[in-house]
Amino acid sequence: MNFKTILVHLDHSNRSPARAAMASRWARAHESHLIGLVPTGLYDGVIPADAIATGMADYIAESADYLRRRAEAIAREFREGIAGAGPLSYEVRLVDGVTMDAVVRYGHASDLLVLGQSDDSNGKDTTGRGLAEQVLMEVGRPVLLVPSAGIFPDVPKNIVAAWDGSREAAMALRAALPALRGARRVTLVSLRHPRDEDNAQRLLVSDMIQYLLRHGVRACAESEVTEIDIADALLSRVSDLGADLLVMGGYSHSRLRERILGGVTRQILAQMTVPVLMAH
Repeated sequence: MNFKTILVHLDHSNRSPARAAMASRWARAHESHLIGLVPTGLYDGVIPADAIATGMADYIAESADYLRRRAEAIAREFREGIAGAGPLSYEVRLVDGVTMDAVVRYGHASDLLVLGQSDDSNGKDTTGRGLAEQVLMEVGRPVLLVPSAGIFPDVPKNIVAAWDGSREAAMALRAALPALRGARRVTLVSLRHPRDEDNAQRLLVSDMIQYLLRHGVRACAESEVTEIDIADALLSRVSDLGADLLVMGGYSHSRLRERILGGVTRQILAQMTVPVLMAH
């Protein structure tokens, strides 16, 4: 498989240009077609209070016009950024639907989605809050999440993959193969608490290493017993190894799964310091 089509969600947040730049770099590295998706917000019901002058006779029409002009400005900035970095197959889609629905719908026709980590930098706008979590659970495609802070100027060369033998982790590794093949270093990290069973049959680490090797990926593996939260331990290893991408499965947040996993996915989404490629 390869990332033949990459879709990036664009909006008016401060980090939208960073997402666009990362998506462009990945698209060039993987010779992908890039789609910049710009939901206008028309059906999200969120318009800044000071965007429309008071006393307008037709507030609805003026609001729609404001949202359209804002979306066109975002699209224009996206095009200018691409033009300044060289040739690339791309297109821009302006859509009026609900943001989450639009991202999922267009994401179905993509190989990889690039989204931003939820943050409160745009306090008046709620459309981006929880978007990554919702899309991850609905879209059926891998999602590349860009942190809300930091600069990531290159495609990843030092990758950590969280491996616990689960279905989601296996899906994430398979989805990440195009990125893993381009890396100089890939490390499978398995973590458990002292009270957890050391289940080698579940992990099958050597088999996974061979699986990756047959796909052109040379990887090493490490296993660690930790007293701290799995998410904190994983982020610590990412930092220690100097990794520039984390690959992991994305888990649902049912009560049972939340109790078993301790909310690892949610913690990583909140505390991520490098881009994270997830699959569910």
